[in-house]
Amino acid sequence: MRVLIVSDAWTPQVNGVVTSLQALMSELRGMGHEVKLLSPTDFRSIPCPTYPEISLAWDLWRVGPAIRAFQPDCIHLATEGPLGWAARRWLDKRNLAFSSAIHTRYPEYLSTRCPWIPLSWGYAYLRRFHRSSQAVLVTTEHLRSEFSNWGIQRLKLWRKGVDPRLFKPLEPREVGADPVFLYVGRLAPEKNLEAFLSLDLPGIKRVVGDGPQRQALQHQYPQVEFTGYRHAEELAREYQQASVLVFPSLTDTYGLVMLEALACGTPVAAFAVRGPLDVLQQGITGFMHEDLGHACLQALKLSRACCAAESASQSWQVCAQEFLAEQPWLDAELQQQLA
Repeated sequence: MRVLIVSDAWTPQVNGVVTSLQALMSELRGMGHEVKLLSPTDFRSIPCPTYPEISLAWDLWRVGPAIRAFQPDCIHLATEGPLGWAARRWLDKRNLAFSSAIHTRYPEYLSTRCPWIPLSWGYAYLRRFHRSSQAVLVTTEHLRSEFSNWGIQRLKLWRKGVDPRLFKPLEPREVGADPVFLYVGRLAPEKNLEAFLSLDLPGIKRVVGDGPQRQALQHQYPQVEFTGYRHAEELAREYQQASVLVFPSLTDTYGLVMLEALACGTPVAAFAVRGPLDVLQQGITGFMHEDLGHACLQALKLSRACCAAESASQSWQVCAQEFLAEQPWLDAELQQQLA
């Protein structure tokens, strides 16, 4: 089958959306499917205001011809950005079916950056984008219930995975005298990083990632180690050597970094909110508490072997199979519209 994925999020961005799509495409190709991605790298683009790492495509009139040229059997819109909207409009005009996904709590992120914008406006935006999707893929049952309450329909479960060949416990593990509290992810306001960086914790605080807040946070917290991005084996090594992964976000839909850390045997400290509540087992793979510092100290006591064992059943192969099962395949009559 010929699978087309449209995404405004792609390299050089480093985030859960990009990681998920890279893994999905690899698995689909391994199954024998032909996969094409339409991303900002295929178009002319400009840096996103306030977040230049993100590219925004602007020659959107080229989206339709690109879809037609590939002649896909199914089409998936991964993001609600300019490319996603352009593809959606083109497909709607031709009554062509597609699936979509909600990877990000866009309304909550928007309200974090622009507090004067009501949360309901962000969800109205999501409802409009996903209204004609035949399957709106979300990561957990809790998210399916929550988004349903906001009026989004045809929600389907699509769980994320982890690569066990890369993210695995390291034995023997080098353990320093001081615990290492690690954050991995974007350095942006919606990630609530200061809730972690301002804590009085023993040992070392290390931040892996980059983003618009990095310069300000490095200046404000000179005692914290900021490494920039880490990839592949280097990223796995950071998880393996950490004592605890700290996940301070209050607005993530899931938090793929938690799965990666657990696969390396590293417990997680977090607030008791959606994302951590869907990934962690309290007192086994992580500790969640309204006092994040308390959660960090309690997570130090957890078994690394239990963390690794509990994450072993989640793979990208299962993720790809669930993705395919929810796709609306174009029949011969609809395929003729692309000819």
